[in-house]
Amino acid sequence: MTPVIIGVFSGLLIVAVVAMFRRSDLAAIYSLILSGIGFIYVGFTWSVTEDLIINSVQALFFLFVALYGLRKGLHFLAFGYFLHGIWDLLYNYFESSHLVPSNYDWFCMTLDFTIAVYLLLLKSRTAIVRNRDKNEIVNR
Repeated sequence: MTPVIIGVFSGLLIVAVVAMFRRSDLAAIYSLILSGIGFIYVGFTWSVTEDLIINSVQALFFLFVALYGLRKGLHFLAFGYFLHGIWDLLYNYFESSHLVPSNYDWFCMTLDFTIAVYLLLLKSRTAIVRNRDKNEIVNR
């Protein structure tokens, strides 16, 4: 349970720190974070060649998801964070899962899901405000 709590609070801390940046920089910052988290597994598994290759492919995949999300928007970045959270859980079924610190899967998954939910909420709040502003202009 502790890794889940730490993951949620870490995700909220990231959200709070990133909120201090300009709104126009949010997608870039969350894209950078997503691109980096995939490479953490590379660091855990560098001693086993097969797993290093698998994790390098995974890291490159999330790098491209982050780049695509940067271009397409927060909803796609949220999808990338959800996907990475699923990867965290599935990694337990790999032979080399013992190379990853104990309970890292739960910590990272909850951090990923916390950020993903925030990005979806931010995206929908932005859409609501945009629609409200359009309605105010039309009604004038």
